[in-house]
Parts: sequence; structure tokens; C-alpha cells
Amino acid sequence: MSMYLGRQWQHATAQTSATHRTVLQVIQRDEGLGHKIIMDNYFTSPVLFDDLFQRKINACGTVCHDRRGMPRDIGPKSPKMKRGDIATRVRGIPRTVCWKNRQDVYILTNMHAPPVEGYFTDESGQAIKPRVVDSSAYMGFVGKLDRMVNSYGIAHGTWKWTKKQFFHPTDMTIMNAFLIHKSCGGKMTHKNFHEVLVRELIIHSHEENVTASGISRGRPNPFTPI
Repeated sequence: MSMYLGRQWQHATAQTSATHRTVLQVIQRDEGLGHKIIMDNYFTSPVLFDDLFQRKINACGTVCHDRRGMPRDIGPKSPKMKRGDIATRVRGIPRTVCWKNRQDVYILTNMHAPPVEGYFTDESGQAIKPRVVDSSAYMGFVGKLDRMVNSYGIAHGTWKWTKKQFFHPTDMTIMNAFLIHKSCGGKMTHKNFHEVLVRELIIHSHEENVTASGISRGRPNPFTPI
């Protein structure tokens, strides 16, 4: 996790934007390990993907067609594509893929072989999704996780952001515990898991308070004169 602090990247250049430097900061401990990163178009750029590849990190994600370094011969101003069309451009390591479904989908990757260009639909006329687009769909799990965490989150909407930031790791810890519970065959729902957790914490806290109170009072000294 890296918190955005406004002007912390005031020296960022056109080649290394604030989002670019944020990604590099977050992945410092993972360089050279061959990890795969899926990101959305807020972070994705050809310059960043070149940088990540040099650090032996694979990446894939949706990208804005007008981002610096993107090929200009595919996009809204290029010859109109029909549903099912796939266009591919390769510049060094990053590959840019444009897939036409209901709308244009732009993908940037440095870990997939470029898909074959052409027109691909199934028997019912539906566009066949290339593999690289399926990989970027993992971003959906991030959105699902956020929704699940926010369903029973501790932070209150009126709290100051510092309090929300303090409790967010707790929400994430509870979510991870719930996922482990499910992976071990647990049958509780997300809501029931929270209820049981809160109840057990209250009971544990009460027992701790009783024990602490007993220790603080102690037994009367038998040699104390009455």
C-alpha cells in the first residue's frame, strides 16, 4: 500500500509520471522475481511497461488509447473496426491490442504473445475474446474485493480520512481471514463471520478486563492490622 500525498512527486517528469513512480515504489521488493501485475488504465503506460520489463516484472492491463507512447494508427480516428476485429501493434517488448466488442478495448502487455489480427466471431456472431483480454479481466477481482470489504467495513463515512486509513488494514485482515475460512471448508457467510468475530472479541475483551481488574486489586495482606 502506498498513500498518495499530493505534491510528493512534484519532480516527476513527462517520462516518469506520478503514477509511474508510485508503481515502482510499491514493487521495489518484487524486482527480479518474475511476478505478474495486472493494472487498470489509471497506471498503464508503454513507458512504465518498458521499465517493469527491465526489472523482470511482467504486466498487463487496460490502457487509454491516447496515452503517451501509444500507437496512433489504432484508435477512434483509425479505420472503423467492427465487432470481433482484433488489431495488434508491437513496439519492442510492449504489445498493444485493440479488440472491438460493444466498444473498443485497448490492452497493453509485456507478457503475452501478440494475438493474430483479424475478424473473429463464434457461430452466433459474438466476438471471440482474445486471451490477453481475459488476463486483464483479473482486475474485476480487485473491484469485487473492495465491494466485499465495504459491505461490512469498520470505517464510518463521516470519519476523518486518517481514522479510515487506520481501520482499512483491519478490514483487509478480516477479509483475508474470511477467505481462509472459506478455503478450509467453512460454511459461514461473510455477514455471519463478522458477527461471530465481533462477539468473540467482545467476550475475550471482557475476560481480559476481569482478569486485569482482579490482578490490580489483589488479595488483602494478611499481616495488615485491622
